[in-house]
Amino acid sequence: MTSKTAKPVSNAQRAVQQLREMVFSGELPAGSDHLETELAERLGMSRTPVREAALLLESQGLVEMRPRKGVRILPVSATDMREIYDVLTELESLAAERAAEAGYSEPQLTELAAAIDDMDRAIADEDLEAWAEADERFHVELVRLGGNSRVQMIVAMMGDQVRRAKASTLFVRPLPVQSNEDHRQVYAAILAGDPAKARRVHRDHRRHARDVLTELLDRMRLRTL
Repeated sequence: MTSKTAKPVSNAQRAVQQLREMVFSGELPAGSDHLETELAERLGMSRTPVREAALLLESQGLVEMRPRKGVRILPVSATDMREIYDVLTELESLAAERAAEAGYSEPQLTELAAAIDDMDRAIADEDLEAWAEADERFHVELVRLGGNSRVQMIVAMMGDQVRRAKASTLFVRPLPVQSNEDHRQVYAAILAGDPAKARRVHRDHRRHARDVLTELLDRMRLRTL
């Protein structure tokens, strides 16, 4: 029996992956322009795979190819984020409800509790990047605890866009103290086996997060007009 050899990743594929990571992390900020030669140098490859990658990312609405100006990183639309958060709110609230119905013990909620503790420390240190990382861990673990693989898949598909929007607004948003309190209440409702409260608190939490994020995105768009 012969084993299958994994196909080598092309430079264009590597460029797509690395450019996506740079966009979503905010390393390539929304609205910034970059020459293909600059991006090629940063990625350590020739211009050809970078151009191929940029064309693909353009088709996905992440960048715009501009004659003589190179690649522009497109901003995240507030309208897009409203739609994404509408979906996330319903799916994550369902996950919170199902997690509360599952009867998890405290040891089974260790990862959820650890994420909350890390968010508290980040707030105390005013370390917004550490807070964002712990916040993402909380939401990923919450969806996992909901036990629906299709919900996990759909939420994961939207994760990059949410991460990108958060990165672009992270340092202009209020310190997310209330967000931490919401997370604690969701955790407590799951541990207490209260599905209705878990769903209600998480739904209100996500709706508030949507309103804060989209308001910031609208303000940023107006400043660039």
